[in-house]
Amino acid sequence: MPIWEACGTTILEGRGERPVPKVMGIVNITPDSFSDGGRNFADDAGVSHGLDLIAEGADLLDVGGESSRPGAEPVPLDEELRRVIPTIRGLRERSPVTISIDTTKAEIARRAIEAGATIINDISALLGDPLMGRVAVESGAGVVLMHMQGTPQTMQIDPSYGDVVAEVYDFLAGRVEAAEALGIPRSRIAIDPGIGFGKTFEHNLELMRNVPRFVGLGCAVLVGISRKGFLKQITGRSMAERTMTSVVSSLAACEMGADVIRVHDVGAMVDAIKVWTAVHGWEMPR
Repeated sequence: MPIWEACGTTILEGRGERPVPKVMGIVNITPDSFSDGGRNFADDAGVSHGLDLIAEGADLLDVGGESSRPGAEPVPLDEELRRVIPTIRGLRERSPVTISIDTTKAEIARRAIEAGATIINDISALLGDPLMGRVAVESGAGVVLMHMQGTPQTMQIDPSYGDVVAEVYDFLAGRVEAAEALGIPRSRIAIDPGIGFGKTFEHNLELMRNVPRFVGLGCAVLVGISRKGFLKQITGRSMAERTMTSVVSSLAACEMGADVIRVHDVGAMVDAIKVWTAVHGWEMPR
């Protein structure tokens, strides 16, 4: 039985025999993303970048037109549509790869699904737009529900928790139940503890250590650590130098039980997972 599916297609098989974690490649169509903002902003650059990530071994692509970096300003709906729909359409015309739309707006999600996306990656966990749940139900799309304290504008202003793992777990458990109540079955839901979204350095490490607890919710677990700022506190490396630290930290999340890893450096991540799975003997490398 699949643990994650979207629009009738299995994305992730059950955990009976340890599956190879899926690699989600990031396609930012923004001028201000914290990591690669501006690089894919020109016409067709997003499609070209996405095809490059597919060639490197990406299982999924996550296309976003609104930066969620700390302090990022909201993007008007029309502008976000202009950024993401041509890219999704262009990728769908050229590849059968699974495409996710990274948005908190229901209309963006609806139009993205019409263009070829089958997953809604919502950093607000369906709380940002009251119509988002309906779009997911009616389309059959898979969803990613993420935890974030505050908003991108406020999330890194003194984030505070009594018990970060318990509070993030309880939030995600509640959002899964709310999604199910709307008519989205658990088999179409993935959860994301939201590394770097309203968390301190210590919070991020504590969440990484406790990925197995989130696996216990019975949903696919997605983790996005790639090039996050807290990695600099460990290594001192600049954004451009974080490929190795991103891969190592993402592989640590895989070891803890993460099912999907969201990354910028797809080729390096795919190679690392091939070696990791071969050493463990769970499955032949791809």
